[in-house]
Amino acid sequence: MRTRTNIAKRITTTLSAAIVLLFGAALLTKCASTMTPTGGPKDTLPPVIVYMNPDNFTTNIDTLHPPKIYVEFNEYVQIKDQQKELYTSPAMKKKPSVVRRGRGIVVTIKDTLRPNTTYAINFGSSIQDNNESNPLHAMRYVFSTGNEIDSLYMSGYTADSFKADSVSKSFIYFFIADSVEQPSEWDSTMFKYKPHVIARAEKNGIFIAQNLKPVDYRIYAFEDTNNNMEYEPSVDQIGFLDSTYNPATMPGFSIWFDSLRHYPSADPQLYFRMFKDRKFARHNLSGQERVNRHKAILYFGAPNPEVKEILFDSIPSERVIYDPQTVGKDTVALWFDIAPEELPDTIKGTITYMKHDSINNLVESTDKLRLAWVKVETKEEREERERIDKEREKAAKTGADWEEPVPPNPFKLSIPSSGEFHKDKHVDLTFDFPLTKFDSAAITLKMTSEQMPEPQDVEFHFIQDTLNRRKYQLRVDWQPSAKYELLIPAGTFMNVAQEQNDTLKYSYTGANPEKFAIVNINVTTSKPEARYILQLTNAQGKTQKEIRNATAGKYKMEFVTPGDVMLRVVEDLNANGKWDTGDMVIMRQPERSEIYKNEEGLETIATKENWEFDINVDMDKLFAPITMESVIQMLNDREDERLKKVAEEMEKKRKENANKNTNQNSGMGFGGMGGMGGMGGFGGNTGMGGMGGGRSTGGLNGNQTFGR
Repeated sequence: MRTRTNIAKRITTTLSAAIVLLFGAALLTKCASTMTPTGGPKDTLPPVIVYMNPDNFTTNIDTLHPPKIYVEFNEYVQIKDQQKELYTSPAMKKKPSVVRRGRGIVVTIKDTLRPNTTYAINFGSSIQDNNESNPLHAMRYVFSTGNEIDSLYMSGYTADSFKADSVSKSFIYFFIADSVEQPSEWDSTMFKYKPHVIARAEKNGIFIAQNLKPVDYRIYAFEDTNNNMEYEPSVDQIGFLDSTYNPATMPGFSIWFDSLRHYPSADPQLYFRMFKDRKFARHNLSGQERVNRHKAILYFGAPNPEVKEILFDSIPSERVIYDPQTVGKDTVALWFDIAPEELPDTIKGTITYMKHDSINNLVESTDKLRLAWVKVETKEEREERERIDKEREKAAKTGADWEEPVPPNPFKLSIPSSGEFHKDKHVDLTFDFPLTKFDSAAITLKMTSEQMPEPQDVEFHFIQDTLNRRKYQLRVDWQPSAKYELLIPAGTFMNVAQEQNDTLKYSYTGANPEKFAIVNINVTTSKPEARYILQLTNAQGKTQKEIRNATAGKYKMEFVTPGDVMLRVVEDLNANGKWDTGDMVIMRQPERSEIYKNEEGLETIATKENWEFDINVDMDKLFAPITMESVIQMLNDREDERLKKVAEEMEKKRKENANKNTNQNSGMGFGGMGGMGGMGGFGGNTGMGGMGGGRSTGGLNGNQTFGR
C-alpha cells in the first residue's frame, strides 16, 4: 500500500519538527547507547541522531558569533563527499566546516549571518555509519537569527524537457519577488541576485523546499554540473517558471519516505522543464593552430561567425578548403590542397570577419594568421626508424643484401570490414582528409544469394554527409540474407595531401528482416497544421529511428532492434525538423517533448523478433495542457513501472539463490525486505507491506493532515 502524509498550506514550528523526523533527522532526544552485536545479518540501517546542542529549530542565534553545533549519533560516523553534498540555505560565503568528535560531529559556522533569517544546514548523504557506510539521507539542522522559524513548504519536480525524464540533484533557487527586479523583456535574476532559500532535488527529480515565508517567490532550478552552486549557461541545465508562487496559497501535497531508495519524496506542486541555455559569447578569433602539414584549425568565441575573407601569402584562395567542424561553426578546419613539398612550415595570412568591439557592437575586423607546423616524430615512428637503422647497419657489417623497406601507405579510410546492413543502415566511409579524387566508377559491388549463386553486379551510389565533408555513405538496395563483395581498386581515392588508397576489399550481408521488429504508428490530431518529430528510442533514451515533419497519418518504422523501446514525440512548433531549446534570458520555454504511454500507463514497449507492433498516438491527448494532476499521474505510472521491475529482479535473484542452496533463505523475497520500509522507530508504518511499501510514510502516525 501507499501511505502518504498531506502537507497543507501552513505548518507550525512544532509540526515542522515532525516533518524533519520524516526526512531522516531521526530522534532528537538523548538515548542510551547499545553495543553493536557480533555476527548476524549485515547492518543496513543509517545512523540515528540522539542529541543536538543547540537544539534543532533554535531561534535568536547570534549573527556575529554563532555557536558551534554538536550532533551526536547512536554509533560512530564518517563524513563523505562533504563538498558535494553539504549546502546551506540561504548560501553562506564560506561553507561551514564539519569534523568528527567521538560519536558525533561538530559544525563550525565561518560566516557572519543575516539578521532575522531562517537558516538550514543540509547534509545530503554526507553522514554515514562508520562500518557499512549506510548514509543518513536528508539530514538538516535548522535555526534562526530572529524570533521565529520560517515554516512553509513547497514541492516540485525537475525534468529534462527533451528526454522527458527526471533531472536529479538539481538546485532550486527561491527569490522573494519583491526584493528582485521584475523582468519584462530580459530576465537577469540568476546572474544579479542571491537566492533567499535553496532546495535540492533527489535522484527522482522531486524536491521538497522547506522554511519558506508566506510571500511570493520567483523560482528557478538548475543542474549544478560543476558542483559550484553557480548557474553556468551552456554548461548547466536551467528551468524557470513563468509566474510567481506563494506557499501560503498553494494547495496541500502528499509526502512519504521512499523506503527502497531511502529519501523523502512527494507529489509535486511545481514543474520545471529544464534545458541547456545558450550563453552570450563575443565574436572573435580566440585561437589558431596548425595540427598537421595540410590542416589548420581556427577557433571562434561564438557560434556562426561571419567570415568575409581569408588570404594567405603563399597559397591561392581556391586551394584552401573552409570546413566547419561543429554545428555552430565556431571551430573551422582549413585544408590546404597543395603538394606537401610546396607547403611552407609557416603559413602567414589574414582573416577578415565580423568581430565584437569593446561595447559589443559587431564591426568588420582583419586579424593576422600565423600557422606554423613542425614535424614531431611519434614514439612508434622513432622505434620503427631505430629498428630499420639497426637492420641497415647489420647488413652493412655482414655484407648482406639489404633493401630499404617500403613505408606503409599513409592514406587512411575508416570503413566497416563486415556486418549486416538494411534499408535504414548503410556503409559509412570516413576519410582523414578531404578528397580531391573520388572515382566511383572504378568501384564494383557484387551480390550472391540462394536464388543467384553466381556473382551479380549491384547498383549503388554514394551520398556525402551534409555536416562532415570527409564522410560518405554507400547506399544499396540491400537484399535479405544476400552476400556482397565490395572492391575498391588502388588509386580510386586521392586526398588533399596527394595520398591514394591501396586496393581494398570488404564483405557484407543483407540483414534478415525476420530478426527485427516493425513498429507502426498511427498519428491523430485536430491540428492539421501541426508538425511532430517521432523518435523511437531504446530504454535509455537513445534515438534509434526518427521520422520528421509528421502530421496526421500512418508511419512505419522497420528494422527495429528487438528489446525495450520508447516513443518520444517532439512538438515541432516552427516545423524546422529539430527540437528547439529554451532561453531563460528572453523567457522562452523549450519546445515540448513527451514520451508516449499506452492504455496501461506504461512508457516502455517490449519488441520481439518478426513481430509487428501498432501504436495509436493521439497528439491532442499527448500534448494536452500540463497540469500538476497529469504530472503526478505520470510520476505514479513511472514509479509503478519501476517497482514492478524491482520486484521482478528481486524475485529472479531469490530463485537463483534458492537454486544454489535450497536450505538457505536468501532474504530477497518481498517479506525479507520489510525491515527497509518506513522510518522505523517513529511510529506509523514501519514495514514495506509488500512492494507498495516503497512509498511508506513511516515516521508519522497514519495519514495525518497538517494545517487546515
